[in-house]
Amino acid sequence: MLSRARIWFGAPPGTLSCRSWIPGPPGGEEIHRAGRKVLRYVLSVCAIIAINFALPRLMPGDPVMNLIGEDAMVTPAQLAEIRAKIGLDRPVTVQFASYIGDLLCGDLGYSFHLHGPVAGILWSRMFWTLLFAGTAIILGALIGIVVGALSGWEPETRRSRAVTCAAMAVSCTPPYFLAMLFLAFFAFRLGLFPAKGYYDVLTAGSVVHHLLLPVAVLTLFAASRNLLVMRGSVVQEKNSHYALYARAKGLFGRQILFRHLLRNASLPVITLVALDFGFIFSGALFIEIVFSLNGMGTLIYDAILARDYPLLQGAFLVIALLVVTANIIADLLYGALDPRVREGGI
Repeated sequence: MLSRARIWFGAPPGTLSCRSWIPGPPGGEEIHRAGRKVLRYVLSVCAIIAINFALPRLMPGDPVMNLIGEDAMVTPAQLAEIRAKIGLDRPVTVQFASYIGDLLCGDLGYSFHLHGPVAGILWSRMFWTLLFAGTAIILGALIGIVVGALSGWEPETRRSRAVTCAAMAVSCTPPYFLAMLFLAFFAFRLGLFPAKGYYDVLTAGSVVHHLLLPVAVLTLFAASRNLLVMRGSVVQEKNSHYALYARAKGLFGRQILFRHLLRNASLPVITLVALDFGFIFSGALFIEIVFSLNGMGTLIYDAILARDYPLLQGAFLVIALLVVTANIIADLLYGALDPRVREGGI
């Protein structure tokens, strides 16, 4: 099999690393590295499941009294019967073993507050949250990468400084406060958008009309964080040796930026999006509460008030698994964009 030479941009100063690369089956080191990654993610999921089981039970309050009402006239025998029916009379270790067994069977439990299977309730609410948060995260990443790259390529211009200052101000603002500002101005003062969730007929136009303002808030927040990271990465990369080599080949201006720098400079943004996915997703839940959207945010809020353990466990588990999935996707993207990661160079 013929070997192919690769020039790896971003080589150590004064050199252009040229290595021969022969494609073939994965070696022992690659298998060992992949095994360590799989083990790390498996241990993370196990820890998430244990913490997810413990957290709702550490909350103050009695879920049975929340279920029947504080003013309900019930006898201790009736309380004990209700507690037995929802499985809270058993020892915690037995509850945990039952919880693991149900998870292995795909059963997330039964919501005694909403009177329905947790999996079905989460699925109906999760669609709107993924539509809202997923759109905002993708748009925020794209806008942050492009605007941040342009800002970092010419960092001394007035436009770049103004954009950087605005991004710093937005990134330091809590998402729920930003949502309340948008709601007060665009919904209450100008009347351009609805102030509350899905109360119209669920047509495409109605959904877009209700989602446009919250998506804009979360997109602005995510884009500001990605922009600052991308700007710093481009400022660092544009003085590297491979950028000078690109200039020597006759490229100039934004050709160097979009042909060579963008790929290397976007790696920290991928890391930020993956690591920050949980933070952005939690911000999306707060924004849902502000705009009264019928998604996971309002569902978790109601479940906390009702001390609905099965519903809280299911919701937290789904969010945690989404964060783990985002980190797995980031690992794969790193290997696709940087051959040094794929072949164990770094």
